[in-house]
Amino acid sequence: MKIAVAQTSPTALTDTELYGLEALCEEAAQQGADILVTPEMGLTGYEAPLEALSSLALFVDDAILQKARTLAKTYQLAIVLGYAEMDEQGRFYNSAQFISAEGKCLQNYRKTHLYGDLDKSRFCAGSELMAPVTYRDFKISLAICYDVEFPELVRWHRCQGADLLLVPTANMHPFTTVATHMIPSRSMENGMVIAYANYTGLGRSIDYCGRSSICAADGQCVATLEDSTGMLIADIQQKDIETARRQMPYLSDRRLDLY
Repeated sequence: MKIAVAQTSPTALTDTELYGLEALCEEAAQQGADILVTPEMGLTGYEAPLEALSSLALFVDDAILQKARTLAKTYQLAIVLGYAEMDEQGRFYNSAQFISAEGKCLQNYRKTHLYGDLDKSRFCAGSELMAPVTYRDFKISLAICYDVEFPELVRWHRCQGADLLLVPTANMHPFTTVATHMIPSRSMENGMVIAYANYTGLGRSIDYCGRSSICAADGQCVATLEDSTGMLIADIQQKDIETARRQMPYLSDRRLDLY
């Protein structure tokens, strides 16, 4: 399976006609990708202020998301797409959808670990983790940004059978070590591929640090970007995941009688 990770400017995907998203889909499809992962809250922009969310936030089956599903079907490309979600009670969530190449929403995940005042002042925390979905013979889970910094969450997904964790993010300076140290560690300690898609450049008030990556199940980053926009592509093989798990059997060697 080929994974594409888009590292974009903070507003690259916010046009309601989805021209930015379509350009990424076209590029990923031309490179033979099966899945495209985009940054956190791409459709609405991560820094959308609270007072604007009532007009920017989308219902789970909003027309704009329906357009995104049509793009997935047109380009025969699964898409992980972040957005500000509004539920029927008017509450806001930092969410991401996993859309199949057939144009179906396989999962709508709400970020469970909110970071700082910018998240906590605008969003409700998601109340549940979602078990991996099977797609093209891989078990795939979603996490959003700060979620992946909690080893318990990533280990939970691994214990549920996940092979691949797709992570839209909006990480900023000075926290580059999340990308350079933590993501490879999460991959290695769980025998899991992690695709981490970030913004780069200056937003309204945040200097995004880029460093998107695709880390193999042995903790090796097989594709990385520094601070330029661009797209990463990596071919993920089930046999490589199985080899990493045999070589580093952390899950089976745990001492659950002690902790």
